[in-house]
Amino acid sequence: MEYQAKYITEDIKLSSYDDKFFKSDIMFEHHMLIWFISGETKIVQADATYIFGKGDIFLIPRNQLATIVNYPKDGQPHKTVVMHLSKDMLQAFYADLQVKPKPVSSTKIYSFSNHPLLESCLASLIPYFDLEHLPPNIATLKLTEAVTILRTIDKDIDQVLTNYEEPGRIDLVGYMEKHFMFNLPLEKFGYLTGRSLTTFKRDFSKAFNLTPQRWLTQKRLELAHYQFVEKRMKPIDVCYETGFENLSHFSFAFKKQFGYAPTELLNQLDAIKK
Repeated sequence: MEYQAKYITEDIKLSSYDDKFFKSDIMFEHHMLIWFISGETKIVQADATYIFGKGDIFLIPRNQLATIVNYPKDGQPHKTVVMHLSKDMLQAFYADLQVKPKPVSSTKIYSFSNHPLLESCLASLIPYFDLEHLPPNIATLKLTEAVTILRTIDKDIDQVLTNYEEPGRIDLVGYMEKHFMFNLPLEKFGYLTGRSLTTFKRDFSKAFNLTPQRWLTQKRLELAHYQFVEKRMKPIDVCYETGFENLSHFSFAFKKQFGYAPTELLNQLDAIKK
Protein backbone atom coordinates (compact mmCIF):
# COMPACT_ATOMS: atom_id res chain seq x y z
CA MET A 1 0.00 0.00 0.00
CA GLU A 2 1.33 3.43 -0.92
CA TYR A 3 0.12 6.02 1.55
CA GLN A 4 0.92 9.71 1.42
CA ALA A 5 -0.07 12.49 3.76
CA LYS A 6 0.62 16.20 3.70
CA TYR A 7 -0.04 18.32 6.75
CA ILE A 8 -0.85 21.96 7.32
CA THR A 9 -0.82 21.16 11.05
CA GLU A 10 -1.38 17.88 12.90
CA ASP A 11 -5.10 18.70 12.80
CA ILE A 12 -5.40 19.28 9.03
CA LYS A 13 -4.10 16.82 6.47
CA LEU A 14 -4.41 15.72 2.86
CA SER A 15 -4.54 11.92 2.82
CA SER A 16 -4.02 9.64 -0.19
CA TYR A 17 -4.07 5.82 -0.59
CA ASP A 18 -3.02 4.43 -3.99
CA ASP A 19 -3.33 0.71 -3.29
CA LYS A 20 -6.32 -1.59 -3.85
CA PHE A 21 -7.87 -0.85 -0.47
CA PHE A 22 -7.05 -0.05 3.14
CA LYS A 23 -8.99 -1.32 6.13
CA SER A 24 -8.82 -0.31 9.77
CA ASP A 25 -10.88 -0.58 12.95
CA ILE A 26 -10.74 2.81 14.61
CA MET A 27 -11.87 4.68 17.68
CA PHE A 28 -11.90 8.38 16.88
CA GLU A 29 -10.28 10.47 19.58
CA HIS A 30 -11.42 13.73 17.94
CA HIS A 31 -14.35 14.72 15.79
CA MET A 32 -13.29 14.24 12.18
CA LEU A 33 -14.56 16.43 9.32
CA ILE A 34 -13.78 14.79 5.98
CA TRP A 35 -14.09 15.99 2.39
CA PHE A 36 -13.74 13.46 -0.42
CA ILE A 37 -11.68 14.45 -3.45
CA SER A 38 -11.67 10.97 -5.01
CA GLY A 39 -12.09 7.30 -4.13
CA GLU A 40 -14.65 5.66 -1.89
CA THR A 41 -15.00 4.75 1.78
CA LYS A 42 -17.24 2.21 3.47
CA ILE A 43 -17.83 2.90 7.16
CA VAL A 44 -19.38 0.13 9.24
CA GLN A 45 -20.69 0.96 12.72
CA ALA A 46 -22.57 -1.26 15.13
CA ASP A 47 -25.97 -0.18 13.85
CA ALA A 48 -25.36 1.48 10.47
CA THR A 49 -23.25 1.27 7.31
CA TYR A 50 -22.31 4.27 5.18
CA ILE A 51 -20.77 4.66 1.72
CA PHE A 52 -19.04 7.94 0.87
CA GLY A 53 -17.40 9.02 -2.38
CA LYS A 54 -16.21 11.95 -4.47
CA GLY A 55 -17.63 15.28 -3.31
CA ASP A 56 -19.08 13.97 -0.05
CA ILE A 57 -18.48 15.82 3.22
CA PHE A 58 -19.22 14.24 6.59
CA LEU A 59 -18.48 14.50 10.31
CA ILE A 60 -17.61 11.47 12.46
CA PRO A 61 -18.17 12.20 16.18
CA ARG A 62 -15.43 11.38 18.68
CA ASN A 63 -15.20 8.15 20.69
CA GLN A 64 -17.10 6.17 18.06
CA LEU A 65 -16.09 2.71 16.91
CA ALA A 66 -16.06 2.01 13.20
CA THR A 67 -14.55 -0.25 10.59
CA ILE A 68 -13.17 1.88 7.77
CA VAL A 69 -12.48 0.43 4.32
CA ASN A 70 -10.92 2.83 1.80
CA TYR A 71 -10.90 2.12 -1.94
CA PRO A 72 -9.57 3.85 -5.05
CA LYS A 73 -12.28 4.36 -7.67
CA ASP A 74 -12.49 5.21 -11.38
CA GLY A 75 -8.72 5.07 -11.69
CA GLN A 76 -8.27 7.71 -8.98
CA PRO A 77 -6.65 7.21 -5.54
CA HIS A 78 -8.57 7.43 -2.30
CA LYS A 79 -7.92 11.07 -1.49
CA THR A 80 -9.42 13.21 1.27
CA VAL A 81 -8.95 16.40 3.22
CA VAL A 82 -9.32 15.68 6.93
CA MET A 83 -9.83 18.11 9.80
CA HIS A 84 -9.48 16.92 13.39
CA LEU A 85 -11.72 19.05 15.60
CA SER A 86 -9.94 18.56 18.91
CA LYS A 87 -11.35 19.08 22.37
CA ASP A 88 -8.91 21.96 23.05
CA MET A 89 -9.78 23.73 19.80
CA LEU A 90 -13.52 23.39 20.37
CA GLN A 91 -13.33 24.55 23.99
CA ALA A 92 -11.50 27.66 22.83
CA PHE A 93 -14.07 28.24 20.08
CA TYR A 94 -17.07 27.92 22.41
CA ALA A 95 -15.49 29.73 25.38
CA ASP A 96 -17.41 32.98 24.80
CA LEU A 97 -20.58 31.46 23.39
CA GLN A 98 -23.68 30.78 25.44
CA VAL A 99 -24.08 27.09 24.66
CA LYS A 100 -25.23 24.63 27.30
CA PRO A 101 -23.99 21.11 26.53
CA LYS A 102 -26.56 18.32 26.59
CA PRO A 103 -25.98 14.57 26.74
CA VAL A 104 -25.61 13.07 23.26
CA SER A 105 -26.88 9.53 22.75
CA SER A 106 -26.68 9.44 18.95
CA THR A 107 -23.62 7.89 17.33
CA LYS A 108 -24.61 8.70 13.76
CA ILE A 109 -22.32 10.16 11.14
CA TYR A 110 -23.41 13.61 9.97
CA SER A 111 -23.46 14.21 6.21
CA PHE A 112 -23.08 17.72 4.75
CA SER A 113 -22.54 16.83 1.11
CA ASN A 114 -23.09 19.36 -1.65
CA HIS A 115 -22.99 22.35 0.66
CA PRO A 116 -21.14 25.16 -1.19
CA LEU A 117 -19.88 27.04 1.89
CA LEU A 118 -18.37 23.99 3.54
CA GLU A 119 -16.92 22.64 0.29
CA SER A 120 -15.38 26.02 -0.46
CA CYS A 121 -13.81 26.13 3.01
CA LEU A 122 -12.23 22.69 2.64
CA ALA A 123 -11.19 23.14 -1.00
CA SER A 124 -9.41 26.36 -0.07
CA LEU A 125 -6.97 24.30 2.01
CA ILE A 126 -5.44 22.53 -1.01
CA PRO A 127 -2.86 25.22 -1.94
CA TYR A 128 -1.51 25.32 1.61
CA PHE A 129 -0.37 21.67 1.55
CA ASP A 130 2.47 22.57 -0.83
CA LEU A 131 3.75 25.59 1.09
CA GLU A 132 7.03 25.31 3.00
CA HIS A 133 6.12 28.19 5.29
CA LEU A 134 2.56 28.44 6.55
CA PRO A 135 1.02 31.90 7.05
CA PRO A 136 0.63 32.55 10.80
CA ASN A 137 -2.58 31.24 12.40
CA ILE A 138 -4.04 30.10 9.07
CA ALA A 139 -4.85 26.65 10.47
CA THR A 140 -6.73 28.11 13.43
CA LEU A 141 -8.66 30.41 11.10
CA LYS A 142 -9.62 27.54 8.81
CA LEU A 143 -10.74 25.33 11.71
CA THR A 144 -12.78 28.21 13.11
CA GLU A 145 -14.33 28.83 9.70
CA ALA A 146 -15.29 25.16 9.33
CA VAL A 147 -16.97 25.00 12.76
CA THR A 148 -18.79 28.28 12.12
CA ILE A 149 -20.18 26.87 8.87
CA LEU A 150 -21.20 23.62 10.56
CA ARG A 151 -23.15 25.60 13.15
CA THR A 152 -24.88 27.52 10.35
CA ILE A 153 -25.83 24.34 8.51
CA ASP A 154 -26.97 22.27 11.49
CA LYS A 155 -28.50 23.99 14.51
CA ASP A 156 -28.07 20.85 16.64
CA ILE A 157 -24.37 20.34 15.95
CA ASP A 158 -23.41 22.32 19.08
CA GLN A 159 -24.58 19.41 21.25
CA VAL A 160 -22.15 17.12 19.44
CA LEU A 161 -19.17 19.49 19.35
CA THR A 162 -19.51 20.61 22.99
CA ASN A 163 -19.56 17.07 24.33
CA TYR A 164 -16.16 17.07 26.06
CA GLU A 165 -16.83 14.25 28.50
CA GLU A 166 -14.73 11.11 28.62
CA PRO A 167 -16.61 7.77 28.58
CA GLY A 168 -18.04 6.87 31.96
CA ARG A 169 -18.58 3.44 33.46
CA ILE A 170 -21.35 1.77 31.46
CA ASP A 171 -22.98 -1.64 31.14
CA LEU A 172 -20.19 -3.93 29.94
CA VAL A 173 -22.40 -6.72 28.60
CA GLY A 174 -24.62 -4.43 26.55
CA TYR A 175 -21.68 -2.54 25.08
CA MET A 176 -19.68 -5.62 24.11
CA GLU A 177 -22.69 -7.39 22.61
CA LYS A 178 -23.11 -4.39 20.32
CA HIS A 179 -19.46 -3.69 19.47
CA PHE A 180 -17.64 -7.06 19.51
CA MET A 181 -16.98 -6.96 15.75
CA PHE A 182 -14.47 -4.12 16.06
CA ASN A 183 -10.89 -5.34 16.31
CA LEU A 184 -9.51 -3.00 18.97
CA PRO A 185 -7.01 -3.57 21.79
CA LEU A 186 -8.66 -4.54 25.06
CA GLU A 187 -7.35 -1.30 26.56
CA LYS A 188 -9.59 0.63 24.16
CA PHE A 189 -12.64 -1.45 25.06
CA GLY A 190 -11.81 -0.78 28.69
CA TYR A 191 -11.59 2.97 28.07
CA LEU A 192 -14.88 3.07 26.18
CA THR A 193 -16.68 1.24 28.98
CA GLY A 194 -15.10 3.44 31.68
CA ARG A 195 -12.68 0.83 33.06
CA SER A 196 -8.99 0.20 33.44
CA LEU A 197 -7.64 -2.81 31.56
CA THR A 198 -7.43 -4.85 34.77
CA THR A 199 -10.99 -3.97 35.80
CA PHE A 200 -12.26 -4.62 32.28
CA LYS A 201 -10.78 -8.14 32.23
CA ARG A 202 -12.12 -8.90 35.71
CA ASP A 203 -15.64 -7.65 34.96
CA PHE A 204 -15.61 -9.39 31.59
CA SER A 205 -14.72 -12.76 33.06
CA LYS A 206 -17.49 -12.41 35.65
CA ALA A 207 -20.06 -11.43 33.04
CA PHE A 208 -19.23 -13.96 30.29
CA ASN A 209 -17.29 -16.70 32.09
CA LEU A 210 -14.74 -16.56 29.25
CA THR A 211 -11.61 -14.58 28.48
CA PRO A 212 -12.26 -11.53 26.27
CA GLN A 213 -10.15 -12.99 23.43
CA ARG A 214 -12.02 -16.30 23.36
CA TRP A 215 -15.44 -14.69 23.62
CA LEU A 216 -14.65 -12.13 20.89
CA THR A 217 -13.47 -14.83 18.50
CA GLN A 218 -16.61 -16.92 19.05
CA LYS A 219 -18.95 -13.95 18.60
CA ARG A 220 -17.19 -12.81 15.44
CA LEU A 221 -17.35 -16.28 13.90
CA GLU A 222 -21.04 -16.60 14.77
CA LEU A 223 -21.69 -13.26 13.08
CA ALA A 224 -19.66 -14.35 10.05
CA HIS A 225 -21.72 -17.53 9.71
CA TYR A 226 -24.93 -15.50 9.89
CA GLN A 227 -23.73 -13.11 7.20
CA PHE A 228 -22.91 -16.00 4.88
CA VAL A 229 -26.23 -17.78 5.42
CA GLU A 230 -28.59 -14.82 5.56
CA LYS A 231 -26.86 -12.23 3.39
CA ARG A 232 -24.66 -14.33 1.04
CA MET A 233 -21.80 -11.90 1.57
CA LYS A 234 -18.37 -12.46 0.05
CA PRO A 235 -15.68 -13.97 2.34
CA ILE A 236 -13.42 -10.92 2.01
CA ASP A 237 -16.26 -8.57 3.05
CA VAL A 238 -17.32 -10.80 5.95
CA CYS A 239 -13.69 -11.07 7.08
CA TYR A 240 -13.25 -7.32 7.36
CA GLU A 241 -16.68 -6.59 8.81
CA THR A 242 -16.42 -9.13 11.63
CA GLY A 243 -13.12 -8.01 13.13
CA PHE A 244 -10.55 -10.24 11.39
CA GLU A 245 -7.35 -8.79 9.98
CA ASN A 246 -6.78 -11.04 6.98
CA LEU A 247 -8.66 -13.63 4.93
CA SER A 248 -6.35 -16.59 5.56
CA HIS A 249 -6.60 -16.28 9.34
CA PHE A 250 -10.34 -15.79 9.12
CA SER A 251 -10.82 -18.87 6.90
CA PHE A 252 -8.66 -20.99 9.21
CA ALA A 253 -10.58 -19.90 12.34
CA PHE A 254 -13.93 -20.36 10.59
CA LYS A 255 -13.14 -23.92 9.48
CA LYS A 256 -11.81 -24.81 12.93
CA GLN A 257 -15.05 -23.57 14.50
CA PHE A 258 -17.60 -25.02 12.07
CA GLY A 259 -15.79 -27.84 10.29
CA TYR A 260 -15.99 -26.29 6.82
CA ALA A 261 -14.43 -23.31 5.06
CA PRO A 262 -16.43 -20.19 4.08
CA THR A 263 -16.24 -21.13 0.39
CA GLU A 264 -17.58 -24.62 1.17
CA LEU A 265 -20.52 -23.13 3.04
CA LEU A 266 -21.32 -20.73 0.21
CA ASN A 267 -21.14 -23.57 -2.33
CA GLN A 268 -23.54 -25.63 -0.23
CA LEU A 269 -25.94 -22.71 0.03
CA ASP A 270 -25.80 -22.15 -3.73
CA ALA A 271 -26.52 -25.85 -4.35
CA ILE A 272 -29.54 -25.75 -2.03
CA LYS A 273 -30.83 -22.62 -3.76
CA LYS A 274 -30.68 -24.32 -7.15
